[in-house]
Amino acid sequence: MQKYLLFGVFLLKLMLINNTAPLVQLLNERKINSVVITTHHKPDGDAMGSILGLWGFLREFVSDVVVCTPTDYAENLFWLPGNEYVLDFEKSANEVAQKVAHADAIFCLDFNRLSRINQLGDLVRDSKATKVMMDHHLEPESFSHYTYWDYEASSTCELVYQWIANEFGADHVTPSIATCLYTGLMTDTGNFQHNNTKPATLRLAADLMEHGADHLTIHANIYDVFSLDRSRLFGYSLYKKLEIIPECKTALIYLDRDELKAFHVQTGDTEGLVNFGLGLKNIVLSVLIIDRTERIKMSFRSKGDFPANELAGKYFEGGGHRNAAGGQSTDTLEATVEKFKRVVWEYQEQLLAV
Repeated sequence: MQKYLLFGVFLLKLMLINNTAPLVQLLNERKINSVVITTHHKPDGDAMGSILGLWGFLREFVSDVVVCTPTDYAENLFWLPGNEYVLDFEKSANEVAQKVAHADAIFCLDFNRLSRINQLGDLVRDSKATKVMMDHHLEPESFSHYTYWDYEASSTCELVYQWIANEFGADHVTPSIATCLYTGLMTDTGNFQHNNTKPATLRLAADLMEHGADHLTIHANIYDVFSLDRSRLFGYSLYKKLEIIPECKTALIYLDRDELKAFHVQTGDTEGLVNFGLGLKNIVLSVLIIDRTERIKMSFRSKGDFPANELAGKYFEGGGHRNAAGGQSTDTLEATVEKFKRVVWEYQEQLLAV
């Protein structure tokens, strides 16, 4: 793996990196007794779908499989099969720490840098367990012993399905596993509307439906559960806070702490808000900036070949995919907004060309 980190430009052309053959053998021989599965801070649909899907599969081969998150997550993911067994590190720190310390293997899904799991990252790094990374984000950090990585995959759920099907056989995918994996596939493609939706993505969706995923129920559980406060937040944001920079084909929404309190914002309530900007005519880049008290959080979405991840990485300690990226700032909300409004002009020519 270290070689592909050093020669990343070359390996971008290779797509899938898979050195898990020895791991597959160990699992088939039942030589791994305890596993921890984790994912990134404030996990989304792909994160929760992938770890719970993998959890459902690994229980067939491993006697002790624990799934944990670094933080809480949105309520519209609580219905996923296996959710009742998830340990939240912030609520069960000692139990998670014990499981990590004594695990034979730790599966790290939908992230490729240990900083993405906050304090849990230090425990994972110090653990003597074999580390396994399954991910589709660019610029992976060298911390894992085994890697299943493809930056062109639509989602980590796609990679989990590929790994199970190709290494063990698709007959291991139960309806519960299919439900989890379909959820991540659907959410990370924006309900199959983003440009990471390829013919293979839709074929995979069909495969998961054939394995028992009910797409209508999954869609309803994810998208048809807006609370009244969340609905009012979206209306307020679009009516009162949406700003357009027409010269740069950019839409911007920013929310301060008082606004978050006024609408009783809970984890996951702002999910999807940034996408509304892209629904406007002639908009190529949409940005959401939120004051989360400890730091400013930013979401970037773009159309076509505009590199939202490049802007996020260069100016806002961020990164991600070309059309979907995140960032952060330790400045005030006002300073962060002003900085964004200034630096976006550097990309005017690229934005106008889309």
